[in-house]
Amino acid sequence: MVEEAKLLGTWGNPLNGRIEIALKLKGIQYKYIEEDLSNKSALLLKYNPVHKKIPVFVHNGKSVAESLVILEYIDETWKDHPILPKHPYDRAMARFWAKFVDKKILQTLIKTRGAKDEELPKIIEEAGEQMKILENQLKGKEFFGGETIGYLDIVAFSVAYWSQVLIQVFGVEFLPEEKFPIVYKWIGRLLDIDVIKSWVPPREKHLAHIKGHIEDARAASK
Repeated sequence: MVEEAKLLGTWGNPLNGRIEIALKLKGIQYKYIEEDLSNKSALLLKYNPVHKKIPVFVHNGKSVAESLVILEYIDETWKDHPILPKHPYDRAMARFWAKFVDKKILQTLIKTRGAKDEELPKIIEEAGEQMKILENQLKGKEFFGGETIGYLDIVAFSVAYWSQVLIQVFGVEFLPEEKFPIVYKWIGRLLDIDVIKSWVPPREKHLAHIKGHIEDARAASK
């Protein structure tokens, strides 16, 4: 049986990016399908009828939604180059911190898209405090996964890199080396990995893309 893998996503999206990184790390061949979320395709509505969001991973006709769930599915299906830790406690901790990234850091950063100018400093400060909590988990380690890139590295990097571009739109540097020395060096190590480099969007194009989303969000909130 020839395996068929598809990924429905949108360009520059951090949740979509983490799936692409995992697939490339494991050497899995897949077809990427770009979605327009302002005009959702019949394919997206078919494969994710509950949330109608990306990313959606389709394996041999069966769909899996939600990026953290997809990552675990991929790791359990393709055993080579495992990304989740072997020990149950370490796996539990990786899952805990991955949810912290998505439920705390990412959700705080998303608030910037429709925020008023006077609200931005407080939101950025809050996201920085949350990132500092995450940074403490990296002390004494090359990667969250230990000596090699793992599940939490993929989850956290997708948000950390995207957040730097997002906050740059507002003329502010996020995660500077003097404030986040451990995270800053960790991002640099990841950017030296070919698989990561192959996903990272061109900076100026990414900035323009995010800026457009912010302008749309602000217009919609008026």
